[in-house]
Amino acid sequence: MAGRWRTRLGILSAATVLAGGLTACGGSSTASGTPTLNWYVNPDNGGQAKIAADCSEQSGGAYTIDTSILPRDAAAQREQLMRRLAGNDSSIDLMSLDPVFVPETSEAGFLAKVPADLQQQWSDGVVDGAVQGASWKGELVTAPFWANTQLLWYRKSVAQAAGLDVTKPLTWDQLVQAAKAQGTAIGVQGQRAESMTVWVNAMIASAGGEVIENPDAKGPDIRLGLESDAGKAAAKVMQDITAAGVGGPGIDNRDEAATANLFQQGGAAFMVNWPFVYAQGKSAAEEGTMDQAVFDDYGWTTYPAMSEGQEAKPPLGGIDIGVSAFSEHQDAAFQAVSCIVSEQNQAAYMVSDGNPAALESVYDDPQVQEAYPMYDTIRTSLQAAAPRPQTAYYNEVSQGIADQWQPVSGVTDRTPGASQEYIGEVLRGEKLL
Repeated sequence: MAGRWRTRLGILSAATVLAGGLTACGGSSTASGTPTLNWYVNPDNGGQAKIAADCSEQSGGAYTIDTSILPRDAAAQREQLMRRLAGNDSSIDLMSLDPVFVPETSEAGFLAKVPADLQQQWSDGVVDGAVQGASWKGELVTAPFWANTQLLWYRKSVAQAAGLDVTKPLTWDQLVQAAKAQGTAIGVQGQRAESMTVWVNAMIASAGGEVIENPDAKGPDIRLGLESDAGKAAAKVMQDITAAGVGGPGIDNRDEAATANLFQQGGAAFMVNWPFVYAQGKSAAEEGTMDQAVFDDYGWTTYPAMSEGQEAKPPLGGIDIGVSAFSEHQDAAFQAVSCIVSEQNQAAYMVSDGNPAALESVYDDPQVQEAYPMYDTIRTSLQAAAPRPQTAYYNEVSQGIADQWQPVSGVTDRTPGASQEYIGEVLRGEKLL
């Protein structure tokens, strides 16, 4: 199995591979014999490096953890890790993985098998969506660390003026009508990137469908659910936003950061986005770059539903911690992961870096509740969240969606079928991305 994946990754040029440092450097130990574990982390505010230092100290000499920072872009993170793992690089002991890349990494044989007792320990008390995202083929293969989700953010004054009852789940149609009536916009991420897949998948899942109906299947045998009633419902939301003129400026080039800025600056009174926007707005108000009254007008609720009475399935994000199959210190690495994902560290990391915890109990922590007054909404959202398509072919599916569902203004009734045909051809090897 791993050999097949190495062939697939072998399309990289020799120069590119060398530039990526694909050499099996081997593990290392200190002079005292304490193994040094290399943890490849996604960029953050330094929280993972602090956890690494704390766990190293608490280990009592059992291990020391060094961190190496991966690129900011999720696709670039995947590329760098896959290059190294495809070369059996033993210098990687631990890795922070976006949940969407867990199936691919596991299927390729790049993850060390998690002992049964740790599978139980790492899933006890964890929100459902995070357990799903850390699993593959019904088995926990990584440890849930933090588990992000998107909320619906709104300006309280505008929602009140529009007559919206924010104590009940809102629908996309209600938002479109409210934004149009109030002369404002809905902040969404419409760029040709991973954020487009996040949006499309959340809408299809919320409408009762699945982007992939048989995730365990091999590429040519995958059944896609884009050309479905749920896929058509997702396309209709985009069509309605375009027809009502409530997409706001630059919708086709907006990512999460640009959407947050649009909302912060008053260009949109409604927005779907991750919880980081609260900390960003708070900092702006404290620094004086945004009026405090604007920040006080921030409101939040769960992700928009596709229709009244139908529960929304919000996007699931976050990070899972995996142990490399090529690590020379796997026992120490598993010990380190248990420390990293402890309740204490998840709570501290949520407060310091603004990334929601995977453990439900963390949301009862007074410091977490003070830092994130929407803590209960986040917890509720995580329990209902739906992972993006779990498949070893995620890269092809995600890129295909981003290509075919963009620009937002170009989405029509034919988009779901056209995207299903296009991705199917890619998976069958009949077309290149």
